[in-house]
Amino acid sequence: MKSGRLNGTGRAPNTEGVKTLLGDPRGAVIRLALPMIVAMSVQTSYNFVDAIWVAGLGPDALAAVGFVFPFFFMATALSAGLGIGGGSAVSRRIGARDKEGADNVAVHSIVIMLLVSTTLTVPFILFARTMFVGIGAGTTADMAVSYARIIFGGIVIIFFNNIVGALLRAEGDAKRSMYAIVLGAGTNAVLDPIFIYSMGFGVAGAAWATVVSMALTFALLSFWIFVRKDTYVSFRFHRFRIDRSILADILRVGIPASFIQLEMSFMMLIMNIITVNVGGTDGVAIFAGGWRVVTLGTMPLMGISTAVVSISGASFGARDYKKLDAAYMYAIKIGLVIETSIAVATFVLAPQITALFTMAEEAGRIREGFVLFLRTACIFYPGVAFGMFSSAMFQGIGRGVYALVVTSLRTLALSPVLATVFAIVLGAGLPGVWRGVAAGNLTGSAIGYAWAKTHIRGLIRSSRPLPEAQR
Repeated sequence: MKSGRLNGTGRAPNTEGVKTLLGDPRGAVIRLALPMIVAMSVQTSYNFVDAIWVAGLGPDALAAVGFVFPFFFMATALSAGLGIGGGSAVSRRIGARDKEGADNVAVHSIVIMLLVSTTLTVPFILFARTMFVGIGAGTTADMAVSYARIIFGGIVIIFFNNIVGALLRAEGDAKRSMYAIVLGAGTNAVLDPIFIYSMGFGVAGAAWATVVSMALTFALLSFWIFVRKDTYVSFRFHRFRIDRSILADILRVGIPASFIQLEMSFMMLIMNIITVNVGGTDGVAIFAGGWRVVTLGTMPLMGISTAVVSISGASFGARDYKKLDAAYMYAIKIGLVIETSIAVATFVLAPQITALFTMAEEAGRIREGFVLFLRTACIFYPGVAFGMFSSAMFQGIGRGVYALVVTSLRTLALSPVLATVFAIVLGAGLPGVWRGVAAGNLTGSAIGYAWAKTHIRGLIRSSRPLPEAQR
């Protein structure tokens, strides 16, 4: 190797994370997935807590944050997508034993992050008021502006955290990625009531709590990669030169991955339109609350999918396609076991879960429908593993558009179409919407799995030596 921190033998060192990536695929899935399942659970729990603290300020505060949220969500989706793109490229180079290439990708990822985050910051600092007045914020515009300027003033920190966290996972260091996420979410939960209420900052306090907590995470990550320098990849900016092939490699996965992050909000919008036409606002209430339960129920799969991206990338880079297949199939088996258990628990406990969302007296009219939604939706939990991990595998091997298509089949194509067919064409009403969502997810996942397995078999065949007669 010509660059990167070298050990006494002159070769790039293998960290524990890299050894995990390049070792037994089944053990790698477990060791990389568990920390991320914990991290995402903590992050989701914080999101609920944050909403509760802001809600205490009244409906205007909720509305102000609501006006900012779509822009913030798009920004974080972009950073997450770029992180996946950079991480995929790094893991493939680790598999190919190309440390210099992995270092170069890591530096390019940081440079892209700085350019994109700075570009996003400027409009919200200069034109926030015009933007929010223009979209109808009305009397909540002042609060929306103050919240947005603080959040987007710190967006470079949030981008940095997402990118570096993804690079850590790409080199098999899921534990430190988990520590960073938990530190940020935990600190944010503590600071929210202090900044919002004790210090009297109101809705701006929620933004300050987010930025300060993310700054602590930023400091921790910066210490690891710039001071201790004990990560596998090295960050050498003084030798940076733009390499168009590396930019293309990152963006080839990163841009489709960003769209994947955004698709859920598009799906929610489409499903709300279908649901309100079939079941009115009560139907929307059931879907909005019930989908939170679905998100929690399938969260373990999101953690496992981060492991699939890294392991698939390393296996692909090493041209070890049988190992790629083994990791992919083992992840699906683990996902099936976990999600089948969660689905059974959801089905049995549906009335108790419904009670948490229908405590108000006027919510009594949606209780029966809420239970029906939960018991219908949980049917597709195990099947999601096939679709989600197929998308993650494609991201790992650098096929970002394939990953986007697999996810789009489930979320934007089949689920809304089948919901319309069941509910309106077949006249099943609101229960038909839920059946369509379940059928769409299962069908899309099955197609994604078949495509992924066909692609992997093609890779395995291409790596076999030709018979003597064909040479």
